[in-house]
Amino acid sequence: MPDPSTYRPAPGTIPDKPGVYRFRDPSGRVIYVGKAKSLRQRLNSYFADTWTLHPRTQQMVTTAASVDWVTVGTEVEALQLEYAWIKEYDPRFNVRYRDDKTYPYLAVTLDEEYPRLQVMRGAKRKGVRYFGPYAHAWAIRETLDLLLRVFPARTCKAGEFKRAGQIGRPCLLGYIGKCSAPCVERVSADEHRQIVLDFCDFMAGKTDSMVKRLEREMQAASSELQFELAARLRDDLAALRRAMEKQAVVFGDGTDADVVAFADDPLEAAVQVFHVRGGRVRGQRGWIVEKTEDLSPGDLVHHFCSQVYGEESETGGASGELPRELLVPELPADADALADWLSGLRGSRVTIRVPQRGDKKSLQETVARNAEQALTQHKLRRAGDLTTRGKALEEIADALGLDSAPLRVECYDVSQIQGTDVVASMVVFEDGLARKSEYRRFAITGATDDVSAISEVLRRRFSRYKQALAGSDGAVLAAAERGGPQDGESTGAQAPGAEAPGMPCPEPGIADRPGIDPETGRPRRFAYPPQLVVVDGGQPQVNAAARVLTDLGITDVAVCGLAKRLEEVWVPDEEFPLILPRTSEGLYLLQRVRDEAHRFAITYHRQKRSKRMIASDLDTVPGLGDVRRKALLRHFGSLKRLKAATVEEIIEVPGIGRRTAEATLAALGAQPTGAPAPTNGGPASAPTATLLSTEDTADANGAPQGP
Repeated sequence: MPDPSTYRPAPGTIPDKPGVYRFRDPSGRVIYVGKAKSLRQRLNSYFADTWTLHPRTQQMVTTAASVDWVTVGTEVEALQLEYAWIKEYDPRFNVRYRDDKTYPYLAVTLDEEYPRLQVMRGAKRKGVRYFGPYAHAWAIRETLDLLLRVFPARTCKAGEFKRAGQIGRPCLLGYIGKCSAPCVERVSADEHRQIVLDFCDFMAGKTDSMVKRLEREMQAASSELQFELAARLRDDLAALRRAMEKQAVVFGDGTDADVVAFADDPLEAAVQVFHVRGGRVRGQRGWIVEKTEDLSPGDLVHHFCSQVYGEESETGGASGELPRELLVPELPADADALADWLSGLRGSRVTIRVPQRGDKKSLQETVARNAEQALTQHKLRRAGDLTTRGKALEEIADALGLDSAPLRVECYDVSQIQGTDVVASMVVFEDGLARKSEYRRFAITGATDDVSAISEVLRRRFSRYKQALAGSDGAVLAAAERGGPQDGESTGAQAPGAEAPGMPCPEPGIADRPGIDPETGRPRRFAYPPQLVVVDGGQPQVNAAARVLTDLGITDVAVCGLAKRLEEVWVPDEEFPLILPRTSEGLYLLQRVRDEAHRFAITYHRQKRSKRMIASDLDTVPGLGDVRRKALLRHFGSLKRLKAATVEEIIEVPGIGRRTAEATLAALGAQPTGAPAPTNGGPASAPTATLLSTEDTADANGAPQGP
């Protein structure tokens, strides 16, 4: 594995100028392209302590073997070069906006003598006007079916058009009035083009003038007693209004904008964009992208604009697709340069801004909700499929050489900051689905690194399993059973002697079964072993976990580890890892299990840190509640001034008596003025205590830690 320090540029060699940089792997292939306003500041951030980087960034810098850069004059030039290099090299670690499908457009072939209305996908070409994109082709055909009554333009293919002209007979649409039949010269080429141009005006948002014109023609026909023509115009007007209802107006000022929103987690982001043209939502598009860095919403906006609109510029459709306004949730750092670059692509000014109030803010929130739903559906799409889950478990069994699919999988992860507040998590997946009632978390006391922490957690977990299985040490087990949920999620455990409402008494003889509590008839905690243990880490963590199971005499539980660097699967005592295909359902399941364990561990770690940070010596003063504690701090301003105060000064605070004042100074380690000196052997002051809840000083099964 390459060490980032081996290819770090020498100090002072990186220019402090705008530019674009490339990371290359040992074979020289470009794996990441980025731009920066200051190359020196940006590249130095990649060579900081590896553990502080985003997991995907860690993977990138440890995969790379070299880095080079090119300086440019302005940020706009950097944007252009970054996009060109991404298109040229297709780096694996760059955010990729790739649709899983092509979106259909309503196309008008204005470059033909007799323009045609049609559904079109793929690359755009010059001389064709596009409306959309639409989510479904049937939505275009449904709209066309309504509008052809009002705008009877040609929709047939070139061969059909030529054949109708040869035989002198139009197609069915020509007979029912949904085509003006230019193929048999019912209308001239100029008249047909005017019909098509009117259609384009209507689709572009000029609907009011079209409705008023039809109303005038209908009234005129009625006045001249041409009732059949008036009836037809009335029906045309109704069809036009039905088509307008399908394109709801969201902005009354004819706004031309794209509204973009994001929903993300540490590894992926869902992107949604609504295309608003002429004040109407013309279409919607969405992507799911992998995050290679710890990207902010502003960074996601940058990648979205540079890749999506840059791609459209190459297909010749950017001038028609780029809006006058781009509404985003957060401005990127290079917003001005990005707006200049997009303006150059469009040929006129493009504005990027964050909506603050009104209809545009409301639509932004709607798009954001769509993005959140898209991300949720993406995560659940494969997880909720029984067939896919079964396939994933079978792939894991085949890769690890198991006799059967691991129906119960437990994953362990450790969270710490330089050896402080070390915690670990245990998550459980049964039949490929998370079983949150079985989740546990552990406070680690003697570990110095991740390897020793993993060893301690597994030893505690499987020692409890052996005790539960043997039914030994009943007192300790009963104490463990009284422990409540460790993180607010239901564990499903019932205290001994307390029968759940509506729960029948245990069946006779059920208490004799291994792992069953004799009082409640419910399974003891940790009574069921997994078929597979997954640890978040590589070869050292896996070997440590395997040694613990061997020491405990447990031979029927498989062990593997998932390393973040290249998503490698490590097994005990093997020199090289297993490499599962990136599209493997088994790898996807292992990633979900690992990510869930990481989420659960870091949540507990943050809770412990926050409690330690807000713990105060005043918490130990008997009878001193929140109200009087706040009153003391408000009166003196800080603990330092309170510690230096006398008893008489403290009792001046409303609600504070002499006994409480003396206890407060004792808790702060200060000797109360006028208080008797301590006797021989007695404490000079009350010990400073940091309050930790029972939850923090107990392990996941409720047993207290330490002596």
